[in-house]
Amino acid sequence: MAQTDVLLTKQPAPQTVPACELPPKLYDVARNTGAHTSSGLATAGFRTAKYLVDEWFQNCYASYHQAFADRDQSERQRHESRQLAAETETLAQRTQEDSTRKVGERLQDMHCWKSELQREVGELVAETDLLLAQKLRLERALDATAVPFAISTDNLQCRERRQHPDLVRDYVEEAELIRNIQELLKRTIMQAVNQIRLNREHKELCEMDWSDKVEAYNIDETCARYNNQSTEVQFHPHSTKFEESASTPETWAKFTQENLQRAQRERLASFNLRGLIDCILRDTAEDLRLQCDSVNLAFGRRLEELEDARHKLEHHLNKTLREISDQEHNVAELKQAIKNKEVPLKVAQTRLYQRSQRPNVELCRDTAQFRLVSEVEELNRSLSALKEKLLEAEQSLRNLEDTRMSLEKDIAVKTNSIFIDSQKCMTHRSRYPTILQLAGYQ
Repeated sequence: MAQTDVLLTKQPAPQTVPACELPPKLYDVARNTGAHTSSGLATAGFRTAKYLVDEWFQNCYASYHQAFADRDQSERQRHESRQLAAETETLAQRTQEDSTRKVGERLQDMHCWKSELQREVGELVAETDLLLAQKLRLERALDATAVPFAISTDNLQCRERRQHPDLVRDYVEEAELIRNIQELLKRTIMQAVNQIRLNREHKELCEMDWSDKVEAYNIDETCARYNNQSTEVQFHPHSTKFEESASTPETWAKFTQENLQRAQRERLASFNLRGLIDCILRDTAEDLRLQCDSVNLAFGRRLEELEDARHKLEHHLNKTLREISDQEHNVAELKQAIKNKEVPLKVAQTRLYQRSQRPNVELCRDTAQFRLVSEVEELNRSLSALKEKLLEAEQSLRNLEDTRMSLEKDIAVKTNSIFIDSQKCMTHRSRYPTILQLAGYQ
């Protein structure tokens, strides 16, 4: 019996009794059939059941066989258990290493996308800051155009105070076109505001995606550090179920890629808008300065024309004044000439009157009579001519006076126009902003 308790380390040698399950054997209960039987009920009142010797040996052999079969089956089971344990240990170790490797690969992919998102967020922030700087330039340029607009408005209002005939729409007024530039700058500012809003929205989307990836990266990094010696691990039986809302690697990568593509499109649009803003500011600043120079040249040319017109008017006024003086002397001389003809006329008419008193035949139409008549007629014609010439001279004098008044009025009008253009407009235009201010740099 001591030998049966020893553990076998190798395959046992074949026995005489094969190690297989014995067929069941039915034993008949011995019946008391007579005085010499070994079982059954005694007739003398002794009740007992006894087995035969063959049955005893058979029972022993069955016990031996059962014990041997149980030991053999136990040995095979122990061998299979050790082999299964070794295989499962190897499989578990290999599976854990593969899972760790997969988690590591996932960490690399996540780190790559996370770095791309972080880089895109940084570029979006930098692009938004540059666009904000351009927007600030636009606002400064718009504020700077308020001064030229005020100057132009003031110039137009001042020039409305010109008097006729100088109240004309000349090339000075036609050069004032600042309102269109202000409308352009306002529309460009609105475009910049909308683009800044889009940049910030896509930056927030990328930041949310980046934040999710950072959290997932930390979780996977923690999972990658777990091993069989970790003390934080525990059973989670239901964790093997896939979530219904879980994404696939394709949709996961596509989601981030689309976020990056949208952000890159908005960043490119912002870059193009900045270039457009720079061109607009440069062109508007140059246009305004060219317009300012053109208006200044127009003012200078107009002032030269006004000065020349005033000089000519003053020249004609001086001549007119001299002519008025001469004409006044002429009128006085004509009046004196008419007055001088009155005495000879009186003499001639008196002679004729006295001679008309001659008596009878002495009232003769002699040569003296004819000469006196012709003298009176000549004096009357001379007086008529002198009076007509006096009327003409007086009318000419009145015309000269009117011309003098008109010239003086025109000179006053030209003086007023010159004062408005030179003292009011040009002095105000000296406050015109520089090209750096119009470009939004100051």
